[in-house]
Amino acid sequence: MWRAFLNALKVKELRNRLLFTALIIVLVRFASSIPCPGVNPTALENFISDVTAGSNAGGGVMAMIDLFSGGAMTHFALGALGIMPYITASIIMQLLVPVIPSLEKLQRDGESGRGKIAQYTRYLTLIVCAVQGMMVAMAMINPSKIGLPEPGQPLFVGSPVLFIIANIVVLTCTTMVFTWLGEQITERGIGNGVSLIITIGIVSRMPHSVLELIDMAMKGSTPSGTSFRPVQLLLLLAVFFIVTAATIMLSQGYRRIPIQMVRKSIGRMTDGSTYMPLKVNFANVMPIIFAGAILMLPQTLFPALASRPGAWHGWVVLAQAFQHDKMTYAVVYGALIILFSFFWVANQFNPLQIADNLKKEGAYIPGISPGQPTADFLDAAMTRVTTGGAVFLLVLALFPMFLYNTFGIPFMVAQFFGGTSLLIMVGVVLDTMSQLESHLTMRHYDGFLKSGRLRSRSN
Repeated sequence: MWRAFLNALKVKELRNRLLFTALIIVLVRFASSIPCPGVNPTALENFISDVTAGSNAGGGVMAMIDLFSGGAMTHFALGALGIMPYITASIIMQLLVPVIPSLEKLQRDGESGRGKIAQYTRYLTLIVCAVQGMMVAMAMINPSKIGLPEPGQPLFVGSPVLFIIANIVVLTCTTMVFTWLGEQITERGIGNGVSLIITIGIVSRMPHSVLELIDMAMKGSTPSGTSFRPVQLLLLLAVFFIVTAATIMLSQGYRRIPIQMVRKSIGRMTDGSTYMPLKVNFANVMPIIFAGAILMLPQTLFPALASRPGAWHGWVVLAQAFQHDKMTYAVVYGALIILFSFFWVANQFNPLQIADNLKKEGAYIPGISPGQPTADFLDAAMTRVTTGGAVFLLVLALFPMFLYNTFGIPFMVAQFFGGTSLLIMVGVVLDTMSQLESHLTMRHYDGFLKSGRLRSRSN
C-alpha cells in the first residue's frame, strides 16, 4: 500500500491534485480556528468543556455539532456550521425531486437540468445557513433557552442584536466558501470535496480522543467515575478494529442479481451474462443523519418548555425521556433509523423503472418474466437486503450509546466506534482510495491491492 502512495507522487497530474486537495484542507482547518466577531473565547471554551462532559441532553447535541465542525464550535469559529447546511439542503432536494414533477423533469433533462437543481440547492443552503446561524447565535446569548446550563460568564461581548446579525452573515459566508472549495476539490483534486471536508473535521478530533483514552487508562477511571484499566484500553482498541472492519463490510456489501443480455450479431443471437448489484446499505449514512436531526428537536424544545415558570409537568418528563443517555431516546432513535432506511430506498430505488429499462435493452433475470414480475422480484429482493442492512446500521448507530451508557466512555470518544462518524470516514476513505487506484492503474502502476480491486471503482 505504501508503494502505491509513493507511485502517486511520481505522477505529475496526480501529485498536483493531491497538493491542491491538501492546500484546501489546510485553508478549511485554518478557518475553523478563527473565532467569530464578538465572542468571548475563554468563557466559551470553559462552557463547552463543562457541557460536553455532562450527561444531559445538551451535551449530546453540542458534542455532535462540535464533532462535525472539527472542533470549530468549541471556539465558535468562522467554520462553526461547517459544510453541514449544504448537506442538509442537498438531502432536502434529493427528497423533493421524486415528489415535485418539475424537479423530476429537470433531473431527466441531463446536465443542464442537474445544473439547475444544483443552483436551487445553493439557494436553499443560504436559507439553511441563515436559520442555523441565527439559532447558534441566539444560543450563545442565552444557552438556557435550549436546555443548556447558564454559563459562569457571558459568552459574547457587545450588543446582542449586532452579535446575531454579524454572525449570521459571517457563518453563512464561510459555509458558502466551504461549499465552493469542496466543489473545487471534486473538480481539480482527489475525492468528493464536500465529503472530504466533513471527514477531515471528524478525523481532526481523533488525536484528542486517543489522548483522552490514554489519560483515562492512566488515571484508572472515566470522567463519570467508572473504572477503566489499561487492559480495557487494549480491548477497546481491538473492538475499534473489529467495528471498522464490520463497517467496511456493510459499506461494500451487495447482493448480485444475475442478468442475461440478448445481443444481436450478424446472422445470429448471442447471450451475455452479467449481474445487477443491490447494495446492502443502499441509504448509506442518511438514516442516521435524518434520525439524529429529528431527535435534536425534542432535545432542545422539551427542555426549553420545561424551564419556563409554571411549566406543565409533562414537559419535564419528556425532557428527561429524550436525553441522549435514556432508553427512550435509544428506542425512538433506532425506530427512526429503520424507518428512514426503507424510506430512502423507496424514494431512490424504482424497481418498475429498472424492469422497464431491462426490457428495452433486451435483458432479463433468468427464471423471471420481463415487466411487472421482474419489478416485483426486484422489490422483494431489495426489501430483504434493506432489512439486513437496516438492522446492521441500527446496531452500528447504537453501539456508541452503549459504550457511553454502560462503560462511561466520553461521548466524543465513543462516536469513533460507530454511528455517523465511522460510516462517513470509511465511505470517504474507500471512495478516495478508489479514485487514486483508478489514476494509478490507468498509468500502469500497481494499485492498493495486489489482487482484486476496490468495489467502489467505476471502471
